[in-house]
Amino acid sequence: MAPKTSDEFRVERSIVIDASPGTVFPLIDNFHRWTAWSPWEGVDPNLRRTYTGPDSGVGATYSWEGNRKAGKGSMSITKSVPDTEVVIDLEFQKPFPAQNVTTFLLEPHSAGTTVRWQMTGRKNRMLKLFGFIVNMDKLVGKDFDKGLAQLKAEAEKR
Repeated sequence: MAPKTSDEFRVERSIVIDASPGTVFPLIDNFHRWTAWSPWEGVDPNLRRTYTGPDSGVGATYSWEGNRKAGKGSMSITKSVPDTEVVIDLEFQKPFPAQNVTTFLLEPHSAGTTVRWQMTGRKNRMLKLFGFIVNMDKLVGKDFDKGLAQLKAEAEKR
């Protein structure tokens, strides 16, 4: 039986990027551009990607299927406010089913743009058990830190 823990989780990381929101936003709002900075890029060199809907903004969808580490799932942009916010519905099918919401918030900063990357969701039975063994914030947070550092490097090249 899964241990009793909070039914919801939240992971958040942020970074300041020396680039305008107008430079950073398209790197997030277009899934085709994620290959340049996603922390999960390269986990499976044979990853199968499918893009549907518009290239960017609401309705843009990215699906993937790969090895055990990459798993299988999809992301769909449900809210897109230029240079300010991108909200994504994230659905994992493998290695276990889960539905989460990922939000990117961009705020002007004296040194460029502050980007906050958040993920929220409800813990299903598997996540509760897994969360008892591994801290979700530490597990996902390290990927967010890596992704934000790579997003910073990509945006600052422009």
